[in-house]
Amino acid sequence: MKILYFAWVRQKIGRSEEVVDAPANVRTAGDLAAWLVARGDGYAEAFADLKRVRVAINQEHSNFSAPVDGRDEIAFFPPVTGG
Repeated sequence: MKILYFAWVRQKIGRSEEVVDAPANVRTAGDLAAWLVARGDGYAEAFADLKRVRVAINQEHSNFSAPVDGRDEIAFFPPVTGG
């Protein structure tokens, strides 16, 4: 699956995108975030509080309980505020 990172999420992880082969037990966006945490400090820091992160699956806003699979594009980004 292709994963995109934006704003401070990208800064903490140190890359804007990557393609990963997540294990079979990664079934939701939340599972994906938990799996990414195990990949290192930047990931752990970025996903320490999922209330501070938003997710989009295939360019549609979603939530962390939404299903994901290897064909999806997943984007993680901070909440956006308007003014």
